[in-house]
Amino acid sequence: MNVSEAARQLGVSIKALRLYEQRGMVNPGRTAAGYRVYGPRDMVRAAEIVALRTLGLSLIQVARVLDGDSESLNDALASHEMALDDEIHELIRKLDKIRGIRAGLAQGQMPCDGELTKLLDRFPEISAAFELPWPWGGEWFEVRDVRPLNYIIGSLGSGKTRLARRFAETLPNAAFLGLERLDNGCAVSKALLKADSALKSRVDHDLEWLAGEGAIESEALIALLTGLEAEGPAVLVVEMVEQDLEQTTQEALMAHLRRRAKTGGRPLFLMTRSSSILDLTAIGSDETIILCPANHSPPSRVLPFPGAPNYEAVATCLASPEVRARIARRPQAL
Repeated sequence: MNVSEAARQLGVSIKALRLYEQRGMVNPGRTAAGYRVYGPRDMVRAAEIVALRTLGLSLIQVARVLDGDSESLNDALASHEMALDDEIHELIRKLDKIRGIRAGLAQGQMPCDGELTKLLDRFPEISAAFELPWPWGGEWFEVRDVRPLNYIIGSLGSGKTRLARRFAETLPNAAFLGLERLDNGCAVSKALLKADSALKSRVDHDLEWLAGEGAIESEALIALLTGLEAEGPAVLVVEMVEQDLEQTTQEALMAHLRRRAKTGGRPLFLMTRSSSILDLTAIGSDETIILCPANHSPPSRVLPFPGAPNYEAVATCLASPEVRARIARRPQAL
């Protein structure tokens, strides 16, 4: 089958298959015209790679497992076992809730408002409601069903930074991770890592995994990871997550954040204008796009499908990391 058919059957993007090929993990054949073709053995190999990626392995770790490294596979299976154990406990909690509702029904008691909805919830019950700040006119704004990954996007002057800060002020137990994380050579993150060995261990673990995805270690990346791994807030709002990160690092970071989202990481609001952070072809069901329109009409959720309302407005706000590196300047540098 051709690359499109192979990607569809495997449940991955064409871009992912080509990345596996670039890393030498698959080697599809070619037609006389030079097009890639995937035979049965290629599909078995690619399916193994997809399974290992689903378990949370980085590309380098996948390559090691395919070469017979049992340690990397054991670590991934241990993490997956913990995630499954958490899911089992959540199912047990829901079963207990269902039994309680049925016991109430047997006594003629109907469930309270919202109890049935909670049985089906996949995400934490987090919501926010507030008056929109300037440049809006104080309109009432509500966000329900907060997802693990939430993107805030808008053109220059659209108010996205003010909206991000209002989320951090309004959401329960939320914090704002601004561009000050990069100040003074990331001095704050260095001090935190020096004082907190557990935090340093988590950041080092993330860096190792990201390096396996092709990320380039930098002070900006360490500062970002320090903020992401710090204990405390239940929700984190990050200003311009791509700041000072190269394209390969941005792509590796998103693979890392999606992996965290699947294992119950805290919800994140990511302010961005990078097409490598917000790849419209890779948005999953655990992710939401919030657009701040250029005309200062109220922010709105946008579905990641061509033809959906405001989809083109989102697409025009995004730029490649190379372009973002040229035009994105921190306020104090202007």
